[in-house]
Amino acid sequence: MTSAHVDEGQADKGRPGEHAGDAGAEGYQRGLGARQIQMIAIGGAIGTGLFLGAGKAIDRAGPSLILAYVIAGLVIFFIMRALGELLMYRPVSGSFSEYAREFISPFFGFVTGWTYWLFWVVTGITEVTAAATYMTYWWDIPQWLSALVFTVILYGANLISVKLFGELEFWFSMVKVTAILGMILICAGVLTVGFSDAGDTATVSNLWNDGGFFPNGITGTLMTLQIVMFAFLAVELVGVTAGESKDPKTVLPKAINTVPWRIAVFYVGALIMILSVVPWSTFKPGVSPFVKAFEEMGLGIGAAIVNFVVLTAALSSCNSGMYSTGRMLRDLALNGQGPRAFTKLTKNGLPLVGTTFSAALMLVGVWINYQWPGDAFTYVVSFATISGMWAWIMILISQIRYRRMADAGMLPQSSFRAPGAPYTSWFALLFIGMVIVMMAIDADARISLYCAPLWALVLFVSYRVLQARTPDAGKTPADTR
Repeated sequence: MTSAHVDEGQADKGRPGEHAGDAGAEGYQRGLGARQIQMIAIGGAIGTGLFLGAGKAIDRAGPSLILAYVIAGLVIFFIMRALGELLMYRPVSGSFSEYAREFISPFFGFVTGWTYWLFWVVTGITEVTAAATYMTYWWDIPQWLSALVFTVILYGANLISVKLFGELEFWFSMVKVTAILGMILICAGVLTVGFSDAGDTATVSNLWNDGGFFPNGITGTLMTLQIVMFAFLAVELVGVTAGESKDPKTVLPKAINTVPWRIAVFYVGALIMILSVVPWSTFKPGVSPFVKAFEEMGLGIGAAIVNFVVLTAALSSCNSGMYSTGRMLRDLALNGQGPRAFTKLTKNGLPLVGTTFSAALMLVGVWINYQWPGDAFTYVVSFATISGMWAWIMILISQIRYRRMADAGMLPQSSFRAPGAPYTSWFALLFIGMVIVMMAIDADARISLYCAPLWALVLFVSYRVLQARTPDAGKTPADTR
């Protein structure tokens, strides 16, 4: 048999009395080690939002973008600590979909699972298309061919073993980390030694000399928050790995606790260095600040380096999408909220049907994008931002309700309690609400909210039909234990 041979029985295996979503009953293999989990956690917070999207944010906010990343980074840490508390209570691959089902309602678990699945399918479509576009920098090859090759390779890797997925993410993340650290070191050299074309004008005072720290006022800074939060999407992916981590009780808290220094170094540190070497007014939307900084320093090779890094970031995102979509679909199916075919695992403990279904949709999306690259596709792509933040909202509400029940003695306390909760969780929820308001005000970001009501209606109708056909779909994890 091949590695993709399906073990029909694994879908139902588990210790007596266990809920299908618990770690012991999921049937996955714990093949992700500490090294891989750490790099998945690091890489999840570094993507094209930083390498490409920061140019538009700098143009809007100037140096005050640094403050926006600091505040948003603090909120992300609150979200991740809330997720960590839930993971140590019950480390499951379904993660926040499972928690929404248990602590809010089965309907919200259904919505969260399918919304997060859609988020990664849409993200996979856009990123594999972007990766194909980046390839044209070096070779004049058809975009569809590159997209097809990338999708097939990543699909195959995700059906060999979870360890191979972890290795790919490790090296994808290593490239991104190395690129940012290299940029920081080069900028530090320019500031201290004064080499390169920017040596004579590079100074820390560039952070406030050109129109002040808030050159476009507080409003300009607030209007960048949706861009900043978009850059952090996928940081929660580490929660989906819980069911396949070798030692989740030890590894996951360590990975989550690295969030502050990751944001401090890779976002805040990199921006401070770049904006000190090159005045903020030099950067324009649509141009990577990394590429522009290399150009201003007279290092022409920078464009090729950044193109390789964003290619890596796009492939990393596609790889993560392949991984997470299959797990989320299987979690929904195990809870009676998705087709039972998605429960099937390969001999290696991999969700074959769910991953294949998602990969097929990604290929269809690439073809649609190639044939009709119009406004309709843009609306669908923009939906990724709001759907990603929905997962964060569910994490926070679930943690607030879990903490209330644990403090009342109704559930065991987590070994990794979120500091300052539930107040920090409420603060994070209010912050996300403010970001959504900013998105509604901003004409460029407003389209992200257009598809949400339609998607909500589709899910509501689907859930009602599901309830009529499958009564177990409305049960909570506590009901099935």
